[in-house]
Amino acid sequence: MTDPMLDPAPAPIIEPTRRWRPSVVWAVPVVAALIGLTLVVQTLWQKGPTITVSFSSAEGIEPGKTKIKFKDVEIGDVTQVRLAPDHSRVVVTVDLVKEAQDFAVADSRFWVVRPRFAGSGFSGLGTLLSGPYIGVDAGQSTEKRNDFTGLDDPPAVASDVPGHRFRLQAEDIGSLDVRSPVFFRRIQVGHVESFTLEPDGRRIALGIFIKSPYDRFVTTDSRFWHASGVDLRLDASGVRLETQSLSTILMGGIAFEPPPESEAVIAANGATFPLAADHTQAMKSPDGTPETVVLRIHQSVRGLVVGSPVDFRGVEIGQVRSIGLRLDPDAEGFSVPVTLDIYPERLAPANPDAKINDRPYRIARLANLVQRGLRAQLRTGNLLTGQLFVAMDFHPGAPTVSFDTKAEPLELPTVPSDLQELQQQVQSILRKLDKIPFDTLGADVHRVLVRLETSLKHLDGMVVRTDAEVLPEIRDSLHEMRSTMEATQASLTGDSPLQQDTRQALRGLAEAARSLKTLTDSLSRHPESLVRGKKGTEP
Repeated sequence: MTDPMLDPAPAPIIEPTRRWRPSVVWAVPVVAALIGLTLVVQTLWQKGPTITVSFSSAEGIEPGKTKIKFKDVEIGDVTQVRLAPDHSRVVVTVDLVKEAQDFAVADSRFWVVRPRFAGSGFSGLGTLLSGPYIGVDAGQSTEKRNDFTGLDDPPAVASDVPGHRFRLQAEDIGSLDVRSPVFFRRIQVGHVESFTLEPDGRRIALGIFIKSPYDRFVTTDSRFWHASGVDLRLDASGVRLETQSLSTILMGGIAFEPPPESEAVIAANGATFPLAADHTQAMKSPDGTPETVVLRIHQSVRGLVVGSPVDFRGVEIGQVRSIGLRLDPDAEGFSVPVTLDIYPERLAPANPDAKINDRPYRIARLANLVQRGLRAQLRTGNLLTGQLFVAMDFHPGAPTVSFDTKAEPLELPTVPSDLQELQQQVQSILRKLDKIPFDTLGADVHRVLVRLETSLKHLDGMVVRTDAEVLPEIRDSLHEMRSTMEATQASLTGDSPLQQDTRQALRGLAEAARSLKTLTDSLSRHPESLVRGKKGTEP
C-alpha cells in the first residue's frame, strides 16, 4: 500500500506576468492637475504688472477683498497691505490684469473711493453697500512706473475729458472748494480742481478746468469773479444783492465772461487770470499800477474799513488799503495812518500827450493840485451804518502845507471832516458857556424877582385908585370936547378956505377923539397897563 505522504508534489504551473494598466482612480487627480495647470497658465497669461500705491491710511482696504476699478470695471485686486519703512504711510500692493497694463504709467492717479461729504456735495455713496475700492484715472504718459502716491481726495476731472486748464490768483478763497462749479453766462462749464497758497502767502492759486467746447470762450481778457452764495452789501453805495444761481448759494462757484466788445483771442492752456471779488469789480477797466499815498488822520476812523472807496467829486479813483495807529512823540498823541491806492488812469490827464503812467509826471501833477488846495477828508457815506469814505476835493481856504515829492509813500494833506468841525464849534460854545457865572446870575435874578413882586403889590393899590379917580375925569373931558366940536361945525358954513381948513381940523380932532376913546377903553379893561405897560412890549 502506497503512502500518500510519499507521493511526489505536482509540478507548478508557471503563468506569464501581466502588463501594468492604469487604474481609473488616477484619472481624477490627473484631470485636476491639468485643470490647475491650465488655470496657472491662464493666470500667468492674463496677469498684468504688479504696482504699489502708498496712502496716508489703509481705512477700508483689505487684501483679497478690495478691488481696483476704472469706470466701475474691475482691473485688479489688492494682494497686500503693509506699513512703509518710516511708518508715515501705508503701502498697498496691487495686481493689475493684463488689459490694464497701460495704467502703470507715470501720470496715472489712484485714490480710495469711500463716502465723502464736502462743500461741493456728496460722493461715493455707492460704497455704502459694496465697500470701498481703489479708483484709478488713466494717464497719457508713455513712461512706465510701478510705484505711485495715492491721492487723499478724488480728482475733480478725469484726464481723458477734453478741455483746457487755467490758473486763477485770488486774495481770498471764500466758499470755494475742490469741484466747485465754474459758470459761463450761468451755464456750468467746468470745475475747480485744486487750490494752493502762493509761496509769499499773500495770494491763493486756484486750478480750474473748462471742458470743451466751452474752453474757446476763455479769451486773453476774460474776467473771472467769485459767484459764491449770496453777496449782500450795505455800504456807501447803498444796498446791493447779487447771486449767480441756486447751486452757488449752497456750494459756491466761479463765473467768467469777456468784457463788452472784446476782440481778444482764445487763451492758451495754463493761462493765468486774476479772480475778482464780484462782477462789478471784475468788469472795471484795468487800472494799471496804483499810486500809494498815506493820510494822517487825527480823529476817530470808526466806520472806515479796508476797501472803502476814495472819491473825487463822486468818481471813485481808489480804495483804502490799510488802516493803522501811530504814536506821535512830538505831538504827544496818536494819529491814524490810512494808506490809499489811487489809480492814475481813472483821472484823465490835462495834457492828452502826457504819459499818465510816468511816475514823475504824476507826482508833479499831484503837487500842483495840493498847492491849489487839494485835500482829503473823511465823510459819511451811509447814515444808517455810519460807513465812512475818503473824499478828495479842493478847499481854497485850507492852510498852506508843504508837500514832499520825495517821500515814500507820498503823504497827502487832510482837513477835518464836517462832523469834526461841528463838534469843535459845539465844544467852543460850551467852553464859553462854562465861563458864565450861572450861580451869581441866579442869585441876582432871585433878588430882582423879589423886588418886582413887592412893586406889583404896591401897584395893585394904585390901580384901584386910578380906576376910581382918573377915569371919570377923562370921560368928562371927552363930553366937553364933543360939545365944542358940534358948536364949531354949526358956526361954519359955505365953501370958504376957512371952512376947508376947519373941516381938516375937525377930521384931525375926530381921529384924535377916536384914538383917545380907544385909549380910555383900553385903560378901562387894563388899568394896570399904566404901570406895567402893554402886554407883549418891554417896559
